Amino acid sequence: MASDFFIDLDTIAFTPHMADEAAVARVNPQGGPMRQLDAVIWHDNPITMGLGIKQVRQDEFWVPYHVPGRPLMPGVLMIAACAQLGSYLYRTKVPNLPFVGFTRCTDTVFRGQVVPGDAFLILCKEIECGRRRFISAFQGVVNRKLVMETTITGMTF
Repeated sequence: MASDFFIDLDTIAFTPHMADEAAVARVNPQGGPMRQLDAVIWHDNPITMGLGIKQVRQDEFWVPYHVPGRPLMPGVLMIAACAQLGSYLYRTKVPNLPFVGFTRCTDTVFRGQVVPGDAFLILCKEIECGRRRFISAFQGVVNRKLVMETTITGMTF
């Protein structure tokens, strides 16, 4: 239900993106098949909420193996997509940080499936932000349906 989302998706312009793949790559170190964030669609100012996207493709490295004949995006990759959005937002809000990694993942619930062809939307809401760490809540959405939730703590190293 849209009313349960952190962000009212009806109020967001989905194009142009605030950060395309190249802009995300300049901030986040993940590359190749480990990049799970394709773009940042929107974030508020002062960067306490954000919306990212992962276009789930048929040629993803996991498709032939998780689950053969019925590929499902692994939950760990959904969490990685959330962590990458959180890191991007944190590094944008608090510039000139060293490496940011995630140290904790809690309250994770999977409520639906994500399959090739889906646009996996990642909604982020800041819970806490300091000079060395952040805590954010995330929601994963496909076709306006909540498919996962998690809370991630990230920290500078």
